[in-house]
Amino acid sequence: MIDSLAASPTETNSPSIARICSVLGVSRSGYYAHRNKPHGLRRQQDQQLGTIIGSCFRDSCHTYGTPRLRADLRSLGHGVGRRRIARLMREQGLCPRQKRRFVPMTTDSRHGRPTAPHRLLGQPAPDAAGQVWVSDITFVPTGEGWLYLAAEMDLFSRRIVGWDARGDMERGLVLQALENAVAVSQGRLRGLIHHSDQGTQYASHDFVTALERLGIEASMSRRGNCYDNAAMESFWATLKTECFSGEIPATRAQGRSMIFDYIHGFYNPRRRHSSLGYLSPDDYERSHSRALF
Repeated sequence: MIDSLAASPTETNSPSIARICSVLGVSRSGYYAHRNKPHGLRRQQDQQLGTIIGSCFRDSCHTYGTPRLRADLRSLGHGVGRRRIARLMREQGLCPRQKRRFVPMTTDSRHGRPTAPHRLLGQPAPDAAGQVWVSDITFVPTGEGWLYLAAEMDLFSRRIVGWDARGDMERGLVLQALENAVAVSQGRLRGLIHHSDQGTQYASHDFVTALERLGIEASMSRRGNCYDNAAMESFWATLKTECFSGEIPATRAQGRSMIFDYIHGFYNPRRRHSSLGYLSPDDYERSHSRALF
């Protein structure tokens, strides 16, 4: 009450501080002690949480909304509701980048080469790492022209196990991405299914031969159905939003460097996925490995 009465003491008709204190029976020293006391406990907590939220938001490349920030806070020992997080984000002007709506681009599969059947149709989702890899190609604009990117994802954990990027999309692109994934797997390829679209690179003699040599069983999406490889399409949309966010690298080398930093510095070790219980791909694989023992 004292604060409301003294809110505008400079206005002509406003009572003086001395008059207010006299009417309410309090001392002027008591009034000033009240006015100058620290913020309430909740406001202090809000300030502390706001600082942590801002740090987590920046660490996420400005991409996390309330669900992932809530998971971050929980991992740090702070149980906070989504509404409170949303309010503290608004107060700081924190607005996550929005993923662009996916516009499907049909792969040109008019090559006449043999294709593999869709071995994932009607099958349960993988229950461990190393059972299914999915692969695809996308492209990123740079100041030197297109940068083509191929990646191999473990469907169980959404972890990117191998990738390559270069200025052309010949079969060498997907072969190198596969080779990098095999190196990471340390030869644990028994029973592995490799799923891709029916593009010329994946249907090429060299790529098919590489899979056979490694003992990997090939699987391919139905012709013209990009949603058969939805996990990779989702990853491309995420990468282009979070890694580049409308920025065009000056060179292909810069684009490769940005992709490397994103995949190995953020996506695999730290990027939380709602489909993984808000764990990162690396953490999800580790938690599953511990559960087996």
